[in-house]
Amino acid sequence: MTRSAFLLLPALLLGCTEQPGATPASAASTSGRQCFRTQDVNGFTPVSDNVVLVQSGASRYFRLELAGSCPNLDWSRGIALRDMSGGSWVCQGLDAEVIVPDPSTLPQRCLVTNIRQISRDEWRAARSARR
Repeated sequence: MTRSAFLLLPALLLGCTEQPGATPASAASTSGRQCFRTQDVNGFTPVSDNVVLVQSGASRYFRLELAGSCPNLDWSRGIALRDMSGGSWVCQGLDAEVIVPDPSTLPQRCLVTNIRQISRDEWRAARSARR
């Protein structure tokens, strides 16, 4: 089941380590890390209760692995990403948490433990498998 709606709470994600005189994006590319900004996320696909794929912009895709289980992730029409220390970039695990609304209780908070950029083909395959 693919989710096209994406709810983003007014929060930013933790930034990549900045180098003097460099923007976070250039610092990330210099260090070899692939980063994305929450403002650019425009879709998500739950893969399991501890893995979610997000689309950033028109053609960048990321696999987020979560600590533990987020059982309502599969049923949610929207999720939120929250930074863990006030930056604007997500570059690695522990930079962010996924917040999943739960109509019967408080929202579930699921810590992101690993982030990996994936290809468009991997994104499409995961979306097709969910249908």
